[in-house]
Amino acid sequence: MVRNKYLTFLGAGLLFMASACNDGYEKEPVEQFTLDYLFSRIDSAGVQSRRFLNNIYYEHLYSGYNRVGGDFLDAASDDAVSINNNDPAVYKLLIGRYSALTRVTDMEWGEYYQGIRKANILINNIDVVPFNLKYTNALGEVKPLNYTMKAEARFLRAHFYFELVKRYGGVTLVGDQVYDLNDDIELPRNTFAQCVDYIVRELDEIKNDLRSLPISDGGDYAHVPTKEACMAMKARVLLYAASPLFNERPIEPGNELIGYASYDPERWNLAAQAAKEVIDEFGPNGKKTLDLTADYRNISTEFYSSTSNPELIFFRPIGKGKGIETANGPLGFSGNAQGYGNTNPTQNLVESFLMKDGKSTDKSKYTYNSNDPYRDRDPRLELTVLHHGSSWLNTQLQTNFGGANNPSGAEYSRTSYYISKFMKDYKTKSEYDSEALHLWVMYRYGEVLLNYAEALNEYQSAPSQDVYDAIIALRKRAGIDGDDNYGLGALGSINKTDMRKIIQNERRVEMAFEEQRYWDIRRWRIAEEVFAKPLEGLNIQISGAITTYNKINVLSTTFNVKRYFYPIPYSEVIKNKNMVQNPNW
Repeated sequence: MVRNKYLTFLGAGLLFMASACNDGYEKEPVEQFTLDYLFSRIDSAGVQSRRFLNNIYYEHLYSGYNRVGGDFLDAASDDAVSINNNDPAVYKLLIGRYSALTRVTDMEWGEYYQGIRKANILINNIDVVPFNLKYTNALGEVKPLNYTMKAEARFLRAHFYFELVKRYGGVTLVGDQVYDLNDDIELPRNTFAQCVDYIVRELDEIKNDLRSLPISDGGDYAHVPTKEACMAMKARVLLYAASPLFNERPIEPGNELIGYASYDPERWNLAAQAAKEVIDEFGPNGKKTLDLTADYRNISTEFYSSTSNPELIFFRPIGKGKGIETANGPLGFSGNAQGYGNTNPTQNLVESFLMKDGKSTDKSKYTYNSNDPYRDRDPRLELTVLHHGSSWLNTQLQTNFGGANNPSGAEYSRTSYYISKFMKDYKTKSEYDSEALHLWVMYRYGEVLLNYAEALNEYQSAPSQDVYDAIIALRKRAGIDGDDNYGLGALGSINKTDMRKIIQNERRVEMAFEEQRYWDIRRWRIAEEVFAKPLEGLNIQISGAITTYNKINVLSTTFNVKRYFYPIPYSEVIKNKNMVQNPNW
């Protein structure tokens, strides 16, 4: 390699340039620097190489906050709809108005390969930098900084590959190779199994070269992946790989580009073991560096702390501000309290929140009142969704159509709901906090518990105490009543199928708007069933002291089986004779 060649990251296909993301990292214009400059043999502080790594985080590690044309990805699931009724990108995702030629946000391909290419550049060149800076790895060893930088780049590369795999199935693995515009890159896709094996192997190899929580040299490095993040990603990758879409019921049996050749229940065991390793090593019975955060709001509004936020594993920093509140807060306020209500949760989501004893409305010890439907519900409902009567910004919201917080006009809440997730407690505040910290949380301990419960339940013939314990821990933190096993009933009282439904619903409410539901209904292969039902909202009528809540259909669509995978870009297929398109695209 000629080390003084310019890093021109322009071109097509595997050399696409990614667009910039949100605040949180300092953008560095590194694209036109030479390798000798970026990875200098005389730069003992590694200033330019650290900026180069920072650029990979900045450009390619996305925040999920309103990232799909101003909307959450969950507004393309059954959990929400966009307030925007002018054909937004998220609506096109929801109804399937896209193709190999007509792309919409979330169908990234070249952007992820550009991240992979940058990671490979760092991996191939970082060792020439004579670092005098040290760090402590997960084994407690003090090493030069380049060890963890290379491991971080490999972690990011694994993340990019996983993002591609869950969108497209098997993709082209390029190893450590850095391709240039003049190189022959007509490479075939690897199988789904090969991609999963590669990602898992990479994560296993790098985990001990990363830091471990708590990070002793925090501050500038607070956002970096750790051993915990590495193991959490492995657990999620293996959970996806074991799921019906790839394992038991692929959409085209025998097509190894989009799933395994045959079903193997042992894959659920591998996923369960991977999650349990995180729990055992770092959880309350291990090193005690990970646990559920007592205050649910703190998860995305505070940095890691063994006391106030021990749940946080890996995140993208967003910075301080009120942008999330402004974009998603309820209508009807002004000034520093103004909100545009972009995200409207559905009645479908609201009904997935059980009663306060962990039981459905027809089995609860609490009496459900259809004219007071939010009383005695799972406390997570109030921390996720704002509804008619919610206390917010020193007022009780009026979200009936034409009400103070849902005024008639070009845009209004189509469901009568807004989100409160990811925000601080604004019940008694008069305006949003411009200094509020926001993190886009990508891995947290609560998900690890859910991953473990799901995988173990699928592997075993009947729900075990470990499955119960994982769900109980989440419900206990949420404030669910402890009687009758937090609503689960006695061990042995429900079968595997019943527990599967409980786990899937628990995941829905616990992880709402965290870019889980969109992918969960795909990997579970239930999207056709989910979208056979309309997305619903409420028509709220007020007559004197009586308020009535009537369900209304907000949006109806269907789900074509081919949409379980995105189409590979037409430009990639047409120029590469070895590139096989996904089924029926």
